[in-house]
Amino acid sequence: MEIALLGTGDAIGTPKIGCTCPVCADAARFGRERLRTSFLIKTGERHVLVDTSPDLRAQLLARGSPRIDAVLWTHGHYDHFVGYNEFYRVQKLPPAYAAPPVLTYIREQLHFLRIAGHPQPVYTPFDLFGLSCTFFEVNHPPIYACGIVIEADGAKIVISGDTNAMIPERSRDLMRDADLLFLDALVPGGVTIGKHMNYEDARALAAALGASSFRCVHMSHLMGWDLPDTARDGDVFRF
Repeated sequence: MEIALLGTGDAIGTPKIGCTCPVCADAARFGRERLRTSFLIKTGERHVLVDTSPDLRAQLLARGSPRIDAVLWTHGHYDHFVGYNEFYRVQKLPPAYAAPPVLTYIREQLHFLRIAGHPQPVYTPFDLFGLSCTFFEVNHPPIYACGIVIEADGAKIVISGDTNAMIPERSRDLMRDADLLFLDALVPGGVTIGKHMNYEDARALAAALGASSFRCVHMSHLMGWDLPDTARDGDVFRF
């Protein structure tokens, strides 16, 4: 199993349009970028996306244009699903898997596409090309949102999805002891955003969950480039 980070940014991305803050200025000077957060998982010859960001076309071209066999959606915010339209006239629309409320909402928003949707109850594992996948509820007010556990080849990957630190205990139990944990970390420590974790929230949660390794994703332009445990676009992990 291989997981590639197609993007590690928030809904706005880094650099932010029109911004001259030190992080954005550094991005412009050195050609750095955080595209919107999305993951590409390869298992055998199959490719599975976790979320379909608005940057999906560029993200897939950068990875050699793999054919996508399935999509997993965490929640119905535009930066996590609107890129699905990039499959139009490119390949057969891949089947989509999500918790029932998430799938219903996204299908309504993308009503012009014929999506082969497969609703999956939360906390119930399902098999996808040999991957064991389990959606779990998180806390991303005011909308319904999920994270996901993916297990294969003896490894456990956990993606929190967009959430604040008030994650239900049942979900925390599923998230424990991951080999690799990805956590929402929108802003630096000391900054409070009600529906997201900040950097220190994410670090504290990773320690509490006993992750062997973790990376922050879904980062805004307020997050510096060289903070420990932060992911970068293009990072690849193999198991």
